[in-house]
Amino acid sequence: MELEELYKEVHPRIYAFFYVKTSNKQIAEDLTQEVFYQAIKKISTFSFESSVETWLFAIAKNRLRNFYRSKKYQDHLLQKLPKEEVAFTSPEEQLLEKEQQKTLIEAIHQLEELPKEIVTLRIYGELSFKEIAALVKKSENYMRIIFHRAKLKIQNELDDQNG
Repeated sequence: MELEELYKEVHPRIYAFFYVKTSNKQIAEDLTQEVFYQAIKKISTFSFESSVETWLFAIAKNRLRNFYRSKKYQDHLLQKLPKEEVAFTSPEEQLLEKEQQKTLIEAIHQLEELPKEIVTLRIYGELSFKEIAALVKKSENYMRIIFHRAKLKIQNELDDQNG
């Protein structure tokens, strides 16, 4: 895969990862650019033991950790990535969609740190369980179990809120 194709494919997923983690478009854009800058700068250190995508997400996780340390980031996620809105969506439907997105992000943030990380990497990073396992240094099966339990917990939380 050519570098440009890789960038086009992975860039939105890394941006989504940062956006979900920070709830800030500008910060997500800045961190995403830093990931690709670091990747280009450190390409000689890539060992081919994992996929390029996994390597990029490892860089992203490190950048996010550094961001949390340097900015004393407060753990508030109130928004989810906005989906592309259909031109004929009514304002009421748009409001309902935003509320549902907000509720989902809040439910994800109620999870403990490891399940939250796995859910975020799986859903927003679109990484396989194998790639996530490599990032968090746990088994692939363990990732599947934690993801499944987290998904059930989120569903129960959403069901409780909806009545």
